[in-house]
Amino acid sequence: MTLPRPHRIDLTIAVVGLAGGLVLWWFGLHTQLDRPFTQRWATLVPLVVMAGCEAARRTAPRTALSVGTVAIVADQFTYGSLVTVLMFTDVVYAAVVYGAPAHARRVPYTTGLVTVGVTIGFLVWWQNAYALLVGVLTGMISFLPAITGAVVRNHREAAGAARLRAEQTALLAEMDRVQAVAAERARMARELHDVVANHLSAIAIHSTAGLSLDEPATTRRALTVIRENSVAGLAEMRRLIGLLRDSGGEPEPGAVPSLDALDPLLARARTNGSAGGLEFVLEDTRPPGGSLPAPVELAAYRIVQESLANAVKHAAPGTVRVRVGRSGGALTVAVDSPYGRRPGPGAPGTGSGLVGMRERTELLGGEFRAAASGAVWQVRAVLPADERAGDA
Repeated sequence: MTLPRPHRIDLTIAVVGLAGGLVLWWFGLHTQLDRPFTQRWATLVPLVVMAGCEAARRTAPRTALSVGTVAIVADQFTYGSLVTVLMFTDVVYAAVVYGAPAHARRVPYTTGLVTVGVTIGFLVWWQNAYALLVGVLTGMISFLPAITGAVVRNHREAAGAARLRAEQTALLAEMDRVQAVAAERARMARELHDVVANHLSAIAIHSTAGLSLDEPATTRRALTVIRENSVAGLAEMRRLIGLLRDSGGEPEPGAVPSLDALDPLLARARTNGSAGGLEFVLEDTRPPGGSLPAPVELAAYRIVQESLANAVKHAAPGTVRVRVGRSGGALTVAVDSPYGRRPGPGAPGTGSGLVGMRERTELLGGEFRAAASGAVWQVRAVLPADERAGDA
């Protein structure tokens, strides 16, 4: 098994400690007298071993503590070196800071028990106050570094947890921002499609009719429709631009279309669909005086608007029926248009209008369906009409 390379700082600590111990040893500065091993070189053995433990204090803290404990005990049988003791305190500290969590939790308890055991043992043996001094010294070189390491480790873990929470909060905020931007872009796309594309479709149909028929009256009528749709489209674009600008918060009350404007909407559809042989009928069975949340009214208006635009572009000659009714807590919008081949010019479709109608309905928690039933293309939308729908 390949041992990990010692950290550069740990190697520096080991080299400096070993050099300091050699200086003290050279000048004969020891911590103890009258020990079993009276040879001066014996003091160097625990010193060298402890320096090696310092080199491994970060990469192998548990092994360094075990070997260092043996070295510090062996140092007590020699003349002793102050540097060996100091390096041992650092090894104990590093074992708590860099060791595995379970091992780091055990070291303070173990050193505390050792301190208490040494104090009691020497009290029983010597029966004088000097035993208390030995206990204090034992606590200073073992228990105190372990407690210090535990405090430092707890602070580091708390800082790491706070940093992780901050990163997660920033990530969630970024996700919310991206979702908000995507939702706003989808809303703008629906508005632009419902407002601008419908007018442009009418312009395309009538300009094609004006170019294909060499009749002054037909051409003049087509140009009139083109101008009306151009002016209306320009007005709608200006309204949207006004909503996008920062005007201090809310848009003006008159800026949002409502179901009260269905008659002008059908009148414009009659003008646009006259070339295709279409008639438009409105059946509004809502009870008088009832109010609807603004988002519900806007969604219902846009669904009718898009359905009429689709009828102008794709419906066969016949009658287009628009029915709006309210029953209980639901607003029902139904548009039936003739389904089949149509004569004269048409306009290509992309299907984004159906997607927009479905999105509007689902955002309010309603139900939407659009499909052919025999010779009739049916659009059905059921929207919640209570006040809570405005918060959806």
